[in-house]
Amino acid sequence: MPRRPENLYPQYHAHLYFGPDTVAQARAMAEEAGRSLLVVVGRVHERLVGPHPHWSCQIAFDAAEFDEVIAWLDAHHNGLDVFVHGVTGDDYADHTAHAMWLGNESTLDLRMFRPRT
Repeated sequence: MPRRPENLYPQYHAHLYFGPDTVAQARAMAEEAGRSLLVVVGRVHERLVGPHPHWSCQIAFDAAEFDEVIAWLDAHHNGLDVFVHGVTGDDYADHTAHAMWLGNESTLDLRMFRPRT
């Protein structure tokens, strides 16, 4: 069972995951999040970027907005998977130990990150 989001870090990214059949749904959801919440919405990537194994769109927010944003994402993701992680400055830990999910968990491509020793 995927780890559900918990408010443990000062800042967060949520990544909406989608594909060719759900890109319109993801665009609409990202636009509505930008209008309804105190978040910064990134570009909708219709290709793989970073460690993400699906097309994605990033939504950035901080701990003060966490409860509202996660509740909204949970109510509106309608079958899209959402990867949520803390932003701590340690990219490897953020995408592993700090990884949380709404929907199904996916395996990330972590080759670009180096674990801190």
